[in-house]
Amino acid sequence: MEAISELLDQHREALTTDFRSSFSSLKTKFDQVRATVEDHGQRLSSLELVSEDLSQRVSELENACSSLRENNSKLTTKVVDLEGRNRRQNLRILGLAETTEGGRPTEFFSDLLCEVFGKEMLSSPPEIDRAHRSLAPKPAPGQRPRPVILRLHRYQIKDLLIREARRRGKLDYRSQQIRIVEDYCPEVLSQRAEYREVMSELYARGLKPSLLYPARLRITLSSGERKWLRSVDEARRYVDGPPNALRTSGMSAQ
Repeated sequence: MEAISELLDQHREALTTDFRSSFSSLKTKFDQVRATVEDHGQRLSSLELVSEDLSQRVSELENACSSLRENNSKLTTKVVDLEGRNRRQNLRILGLAETTEGGRPTEFFSDLLCEVFGKEMLSSPPEIDRAHRSLAPKPAPGQRPRPVILRLHRYQIKDLLIREARRRGKLDYRSQQIRIVEDYCPEVLSQRAEYREVMSELYARGLKPSLLYPARLRITLSSGERKWLRSVDEARRYVDGPPNALRTSGMSAQ
């Protein structure tokens, strides 16, 4: 019995030592896991703070972009308006062969206008401040000549010539068919080009469309009253609808 009791005590001590060693190893592992979890928690907190900061910065950037977009739209509108006003005294001559003007373009085109429109329209050669070809590369022989841009000294003369040029359509200069048109900036030309097709259909219906600056469509009804079509889509709906009903609705809208 004494031997058995001693043997049991030895086993108890051995088991106690094993358990203590195992618990110590487990505690070490648990401490490592706890440290890892705490580190992950700190990282998550840091990521949350960074995310909130980025969200705030993105919100501020969106507000700044919205403000810049609005300012850019206003500035673009103002620049287009200023450029259009700067071109108010300009004319464009289309179809005139290259190098026709020689070395003194202002005098040449002043005489050209007198010759084309006649003395009943121009009692004396109009004063021209500047005259030059457009800034496109010089075309090869056989290609379409570059437009000529004239800046007349007096707006009233320019307006008179434009109205007469519209009335006559194509003009003749020494066996050359030329056209004289307004000198619009590219943005205005793009806006006006959108109405080209619908205006042709309005003409075909016997209406009198007028495209006023920069791109505002006005039609004259058979009664003589006038109606504004505020967009290309509205003009398209007007064209696609029944002619009689649309004319009646147009008159009632007045």
